[in-house]
Amino acid sequence: MSSPARRIGIIADTHGLLRPQALALLEGCGLILHGGDVGKPEVLEKLADIAPVVAVRGNVDRGGATASLPATEAVEFAGHWFYVLHNLAELDLDLKTAGFSAVVYGHSHQPSIAHRDGVLYFNPGSAGPRRFSLPICLGLVEVGGGGELAARIVDISD
Repeated sequence: MSSPARRIGIIADTHGLLRPQALALLEGCGLILHGGDVGKPEVLEKLADIAPVVAVRGNVDRGGATASLPATEAVEFAGHWFYVLHNLAELDLDLKTAGFSAVVYGHSHQPSIAHRDGVLYFNPGSAGPRRFSLPICLGLVEVGGGGELAARIVDISD
């Protein structure tokens, strides 16, 4: 397992529900990225007890404290730039040209790891209430000794 300085927790679509399994898996991360649809500010407060959190606003974050979250964020971690937004369809920049190593998003509740033009596209799926037959999951990104990004999705379904 990587040191906390080299591991990022990726979570999205919590919709106000933060499961104990998610908290346990995120323990030891150096940073947590939330891809939107937080639902309740308490979710971010609990995540912040584990590591610094960068979160964006999703389509359900319309009232209260989560409504003031930004629509997008850019954050540097271990020599890599990550672009965070909720809905990938709203991406309006060339990630490679802009110098990003990865984009983190949510919205679809469908976990996905893809590489396009040298950029990691990572949707950790939904860690919140079950939707249809989709898994309940989150993601982890390890920054290797050579600087490479290794992404994985972890199913936390009951």
